[in-house]
Amino acid sequence: MPIIKGRRMSLPIIQGGMGIGVSLGGLAGSVAACGGMGVISSANTGFREKDFWQNPLRANLQCLRDEIKKALRLAAGRGLVGVNIMVATSQYPQAVQTAAEAGADAIICGAGLPLDLPGLVAEAQNKDVLLAPIVSSGKAARTICRRWDRSFGRAPDFVVVEGAEAGGHLGFKREELLNGEAKPLRQIMQEVLAELQPFEAKYNCRIPVYVAGGVYSGQDVADYIQAGADGVQIATRFIATHECDASPEYKRIMLEAKPEDVQIVQSPVGMPGRALKSPLLERLAALGRIAPERCSRCISVCQPASTPYCITQALIEAVQGNWEKGLFFCGSNVGRVRKMLHVDELLDELCREWRLIL
Repeated sequence: MPIIKGRRMSLPIIQGGMGIGVSLGGLAGSVAACGGMGVISSANTGFREKDFWQNPLRANLQCLRDEIKKALRLAAGRGLVGVNIMVATSQYPQAVQTAAEAGADAIICGAGLPLDLPGLVAEAQNKDVLLAPIVSSGKAARTICRRWDRSFGRAPDFVVVEGAEAGGHLGFKREELLNGEAKPLRQIMQEVLAELQPFEAKYNCRIPVYVAGGVYSGQDVADYIQAGADGVQIATRFIATHECDASPEYKRIMLEAKPEDVQIVQSPVGMPGRALKSPLLERLAALGRIAPERCSRCISVCQPASTPYCITQALIEAVQGNWEKGLFFCGSNVGRVRKMLHVDELLDELCREWRLIL
């Protein structure tokens, strides 16, 4: 039974955060109710609000509170509810504080190094929220741990190690992904485990490690646990669940995807990502740029006058099932996902397999 800083889950599985609107309170709460950690993506949670484009901060933070409450209600204390927050977003500090104050069990931060995360939470009332960075190298883990140790006198409560086969924004160079030169996930995991040891010794604690990126089956779960991980984070497989918060059309597009439909893209966030080949990406390749019609200032480094396209609009179109205008982030194994399941059925399938092996 996985234990993170005294908090127990009955399953060694974290459901990865997927934005915009793919993993909200419905999916996260359903995963937590089964004993895992369900994760809400904080990326533009308020996209359905009427005033979203005029007041995105208000819309996003209010909806984030509502989705956390919904997930906690569905979880009924059986698992943990986390929030995935991208460091690269302009609302990162406010989202962290909102997630903590709304009662989230954990905050998981990637798309940048969350060097100041403990300081942001210190200003919130819920100071017991679990804090975890997403890293793709031992160096990143070392940098974060040193900063948290020096500035805040603490270590991460757990760490998510994300490999090159994940979906969405990736912590690797574009050339590494295109040429197959990125380090294998298992090697990165071992490097991170080694970097965590001094901080585990200093703080007399265990820092659990969960691996992500290309994890598909119960066999994968067992293999990584045997190699030293405490568990895994899985995202893409949860899209094909009835409880996933995305539209039926979005799920159909993912279910019909083939392995050859996946490509590496350059996101306006400044990082490469993995997504389905789509009409939007074809138009971008032909035109070079699709000027945004409006802007919610979602990414701190984005320059609307020069950005190749509006990633917020593209992800909103996707979650609503608009194949022509959407950007469809996905993991490398999306082509293997072929049937819809309920969350409990998917988790039962994964856990039967790893329990038989272990």
